Amino acid sequence: MNRFAKKLGLFLIVGIHALFACKSDYMPKPKGFNRILLPKYEYSSLADSFPYQFEYSKHARVLKDSSWIAEPYWIDLYYPGFQASIQISYKPIKGSERLLKEYLATAYKLTSKHQVKAYAIDEAIIETKSGKTAVIARLSGEVPSQYQFFSTDSVNHFLRGALYFNTATQNDSLAPVIEYVRKDIMHLLNTLKWQDDQVKNKG
Repeated sequence: MNRFAKKLGLFLIVGIHALFACKSDYMPKPKGFNRILLPKYEYSSLADSFPYQFEYSKHARVLKDSSWIAEPYWIDLYYPGFQASIQISYKPIKGSERLLKEYLATAYKLTSKHQVKAYAIDEAIIETKSGKTAVIARLSGEVPSQYQFFSTDSVNHFLRGALYFNTATQNDSLAPVIEYVRKDIMHLLNTLKWQDDQVKNKG
């Protein structure tokens, strides 16, 4: 684990207690699920006008976040074929430990609000192929968001993402699509770079 992973561990002690397994009544699986045809994995690079860079699915469109709370560099990776979006938000830390704690607390709060409907919330810290540390939460059950994640260098950048489906279809039938997009999320995290890191490397 790098320095950030050790530092992050202190915050996880506070955050994890808000994420717990919860049971729900059994819901019978409806009959006649439609077969879902999944495209092959292909990726494009995000435009260099963002303070972060990653590769995203060619089957997704990069849309500007149009919500009233949107800030600069907030985007949606919209999958028209799946009626799904990976919502990406970004916050500059500006070297402030106070801001870092605030962003971490908000990330845990946004994840834990789903615990009413979730059977379980499983969280893991990973070291990505691009050398970043990320936290990924997998939410099980009939929840609107099945995966939420964030990554930060703890000094300058904080990036958060959440997967949402704009459909009433139950998650059991969406399982192949959820798994498909999960791999896209992992590819996104494994190719994540901060723009100032790239400038330093060029220098």
